[in-house]
Parts: sequence; C-alpha cells; structure tokens
Amino acid sequence: QVQLVESGGGLVQPGGSLKLSCAASGDSLDRYEVGWSRRIPGKERELIATLSTFYFEHFTQVAKGRTTISRDNAKNMVLQQVNNLGPENSAIYYCHARVIGTSVDSWGKGTQVTVSS
Repeated sequence: QVQLVESGGGLVQPGGSLKLSCAASGDSLDRYEVGWSRRIPGKERELIATLSTFYFEHFTQVAKGRTTISRDNAKNMVLQQVNNLGPENSAIYYCHARVIGTSVDSWGKGTQVTVSS
C-alpha cells in the first residue's frame, strides 16, 4: 500500500496562493486515482478534487475554480495549487490515493494551511 506525505502548508495572507505537494512511497502512483481533501476544524472532511490515471479531473464545489490538481508520475507526486485563499480555507489538507478498481484509500497525515493577515 502506498504511503503519502503532504507538504507545502503554512501561513498565507488572504488573497495568496499555495502549492501543496504529496510525495508517495512504497508503490507507484501511476495505477492510483489521486486526490485532495480538507478538514476545517469542527466540520466533516470535504473532497476537493480527484485526478484519475487517465488524467480525468473532478472538482467539487469546495474547489470553486481556484484549485488545480496535477500528478508527476516520474517523481511519484501529486500537487495542488490553490489560489485566492481566504480565511475560510484554513484547514488541514490531505492527499489520498486509491488503486483503480478497489475501495481502499491511502491517506497522508495532512498539512495545515492557515489563511490570516
């Protein structure tokens, strides 16, 4: 099963951008559907976007047109670019992956994003 480690979170000012990275080990991501979710304190975890092995993108309302998701199979990484951040986007952001044809998800431990002036 793949292991995932997120990075790139931190403190960002309102209106700013962040590029989040997710490094995978233990298996190759090229046979996984990958995605990003987030958890705002006190709320349920929300799906942001997924990217299939055929590079088909799916975005939820959480993404709201400010998010891109990409994968670098050569580096075994998943990336998320988030623009125009507001305080309401402060959350722990998680990377996840699922082998095509299964229902088993692997999750990273998350990276904290705080949007504040």
